[in-house]
Amino acid sequence: MAKKIAPKSKIELKIVKLVKARRSKLNRSQSDIAKLFGVTRGYIGQIEMESYSSMYSFDQLNELAKYLECSIKDFMPENPL
Repeated sequence: MAKKIAPKSKIELKIVKLVKARRSKLNRSQSDIAKLFGVTRGYIGQIEMESYSSMYSFDQLNELAKYLECSIKDFMPENPL
C-alpha cells in the first residue's frame, strides 16, 4: 500500500479535476487510463485523490489529450490560481 505524502497543490488539483471531468464525459474508467500508461488502476486513483502527491507528468497529459480527443490546454485552468 502506498504511503500518503504531501497533498496536491491548487494547480495540480485543478488539472486532475479537468482530466477526470473529460474522462467521465467520455465514459472512460480509471482502468482505461491505467492500461494506457501501463500502471495499476490504484495508481490512477491516487492521482485523482487530493491526499496523495501522485500526479500526471506533462508527457502523460499529452497522451491523455490524444486518448481523450481534446487539447492538452483543456486540462489547464483558464486563469492562474
